[in-house]
Amino acid sequence: MALISKIRKNSWLLVVLIALGLIGFIVMDMTSGQQSVFGSSQTIVGDIEGKKLDWNQFYRTEQVLYGNSGGDLYSRRSQLWNYFVEEALVKEEAEALGLGVSKTELLDLQFGTNPSPVIQQRFRNPQTGQVDFQQLNQIKTAIEDGSIAEDPRLMSYWAHQENEIIKDRLQSKINMLVSKAIYTPTWMAEMGHAEQNAPVSLAYVKVPFDEMDNAEVTLSDADYEAYLKENAEQYKNDEETRILEYVVFEVKPTVEDSAALRNRLAELLPEFETTKDDTAFTERNYGVPPSTFLTEDALSAAIKDTVMNMPEGSVYGPYIDQGKYRAVKLVERRMIADSADTRHILIQAQAPEQFVSAEKTIDSLQNLLENNRASFDSLAIRFSQDPGSASDGGKYEGVTPGQFVPEFNEVLFITGDIGKLYKVRTSYGWHLVEVLSRSASTTPRVKVAYLEESIVPLEETQENIEADVLAFIGENRDLETLRENAAARGLDMKTSTGLTRNAFSIGELGGGQASRDIVRWAFNADVGEVSPELYGYQDPVDYYTNKYVVVGLRARQAAGLPAVANIKSQIEQQVINKKKAEMLAGKISGTDLQSIAQQFGTQVDTARNVAFNATFVPSLGFEPKVIGKAYTMEQGSVSAPIEGKTGVFVVQVLSKPAAGQASNIPELRRTMSSPVQQQVPARLIQAMKKNADIEDNRSRFY
Repeated sequence: MALISKIRKNSWLLVVLIALGLIGFIVMDMTSGQQSVFGSSQTIVGDIEGKKLDWNQFYRTEQVLYGNSGGDLYSRRSQLWNYFVEEALVKEEAEALGLGVSKTELLDLQFGTNPSPVIQQRFRNPQTGQVDFQQLNQIKTAIEDGSIAEDPRLMSYWAHQENEIIKDRLQSKINMLVSKAIYTPTWMAEMGHAEQNAPVSLAYVKVPFDEMDNAEVTLSDADYEAYLKENAEQYKNDEETRILEYVVFEVKPTVEDSAALRNRLAELLPEFETTKDDTAFTERNYGVPPSTFLTEDALSAAIKDTVMNMPEGSVYGPYIDQGKYRAVKLVERRMIADSADTRHILIQAQAPEQFVSAEKTIDSLQNLLENNRASFDSLAIRFSQDPGSASDGGKYEGVTPGQFVPEFNEVLFITGDIGKLYKVRTSYGWHLVEVLSRSASTTPRVKVAYLEESIVPLEETQENIEADVLAFIGENRDLETLRENAAARGLDMKTSTGLTRNAFSIGELGGGQASRDIVRWAFNADVGEVSPELYGYQDPVDYYTNKYVVVGLRARQAAGLPAVANIKSQIEQQVINKKKAEMLAGKISGTDLQSIAQQFGTQVDTARNVAFNATFVPSLGFEPKVIGKAYTMEQGSVSAPIEGKTGVFVVQVLSKPAAGQASNIPELRRTMSSPVQQQVPARLIQAMKKNADIEDNRSRFY
C-alpha cells in the first residue's frame, strides 16, 4: 500500500512508472486473485501452468478493452481467454530461454518509427491506411506530463496494451528461434528435388463408389470402430462434449400482421408527399433521408422505371422490397456531369477540438490563396494530410459522382462554381476545395427519400407463438416424446455436433446468450432430458425474437474417441465407402486395365506429369493415396486395387523419368524449409497450449 499511496500523491512517479512499462504489472498485481483479500479459489477462472487467472482481473480487463462495445460477448471473452493463456505460456518459455523486452525496446515498440503490430493494428488511421503517429505522440506527451492520470480508462488500457506488446515481442523472438532452427538435411533436399523434377505419368481405372448401391452394404459396430481407430486423430476430442437434439419454431408474420404494417406505412404517405423537410420527416419516422443523386441503375429494380418518370415531389408506394414495405419520394432530378477534376487540401480531424483547429488552418490557407501569397500546389504539398493527393498538389482527376463523401460530392458536382474555393467539412476533417472542371457528358440522376416498415410479426403474434411453444415444452419432458410430437407437427429434429463446455455457438443457431445458456444446461442435464427453458433468438436486423428452440440432451461424450452411437450418422458414408472399397477390390482380378474397365463399364484414363505433392490432378481429382502409390512403383508395373477418396483405383505407371543430380543443395534447403518456417507462428503456440497444464473454469462464471 505504501507504493500505491506514493503513486497517488506523486504524479511524477506515475509518469516514470508508465514510461518504464511498470504500471501494467502493478495493475495486474492489484487485480490478481492471488492478492485477493478473500483468498478464495472460487474466483479463479483458470490456472495456466500454475499461474492463476482471477475472475476480477479477467472481467476488469474485458471492460478496459471492450467496455460497452457491440459484437458477440462470448467471442470477445474467448479471444481474451486465449490471450491470457498465450501470455502465460510465452512468458514462461521466454524466461526459461533467457529472453526479455527491455524498457528502451518497449518504448520504441510503442512510439518508434517501426511500432509493434499491436500498435499498427489499433492506431491505423482508416482514412490513410497509415499508423497515426500524431495520436501516438499525443499519448506519449500525456504520459510524459502526467495528464494521462486524468483519464483512468486510457491509463488502464495502455497498461494492458503494454503487456500485449511484450507478449507479442517475446512470441516473435521465440518463433524466430524455432524458425532458424529448422533445417533440411541433404538427403531430404535431394528427395524433394527428385519429387519435383521426376513427375510420373500413369494410366488408371477408377471404379466409383456409387457403382455399388449403399443398400448392398451391411455395416456392424465393428466396422465403425475400425474406421474410428484408423482415423483417430481426426475424430479424437480433447475435451468431453455434449450432443443435442432440438426443434426450431420460426416466428413469422401472419397475413394480418403484413396488412397492418402496410396500412401503418400508407397512413404516412399524404404527409410524406407534402412535407418540405424530407430529411427531418424520414428521420422522425425511421426512414431513409435523401443523400446523393443516383443513376437509374443504382435504384432497386422494383422502382427504378417508375422513379425515373415520376414528377418531383411525388410518392410511390407502398411496395415490397427486400422483406420490407417501402414508399419512395422523388425529391429532386438533375442532369449531372459524368466526371469532374478537382483539387483539395485536407486537414484531418476527429475530436471536436481538432475540427476547430483544422478550420482555423483552412481559413489561413484560404486567405493566403485569395491574396495570391501562395500557390495551391505548394500549400497542398506542404499542408494537406490526404496521402492520395498531397504529393500531386491535391489534384484528383476523373472523379465520378458518389466517389467522394456526400459533402465533397455536393460541392464538386452540384453547388460549386469552377475556379472558386470552398470550405467543406466532412467526417475526415476540413477541406479547402476547388472545382477545376466538369465533363461535357451528363446523365440524369435522382435524389430520393424512403419510408419503410419491416415485415415482421407483431407483438401479439410473437406472444401467441411463445405461449404455444411453452405449452409444447410442458407436454414433452423427455427426448423420445419430443421426437414423436415434433414429427406429428411436421417439425424437423436437428442434431448438433459435439459441444465443449465453453462452447457458445450451436450450428445454424449461431452464437449469443441463448446458445451459451443451452450449453450450460446441457452440461448439467441427463441424457434423454428436455430442457424446461424456452430459448429465444433475436433477429440481427429488426431485433425481435425470430425463433424459439426446444432442446434435449442426446448424448454425453467423454474426452477421447467418441462412442460409435454418438458419431455414427457423421461418419456413416465414409464407413460405407471403406466397406465398398473392400468389396470392389475383391471383385477386381488380373492386371489388364482394359479388362478391368470393361468389367465395371468404365474406361482407362491417363494423368501425365503428375508431381508428388500435387493436390489436384485434372480427371483424377484429389487422390493423394493414388499419387503416393504411383511414386513407389516401377515403370510399367500395375498396382493392386487402391482405396481412394471417391472410388477404387488400379494404376499402371507409364513413365517415371530420373530427376537427375540436384545442383544447388543450399537453395533446395531454403526452398523446402521456408514453408515449414512460415507455419511456426500459428503452429508453435498451438503445440505449446496442447502440452501445457491448463485448468479452465470459465464455465463457472459465464
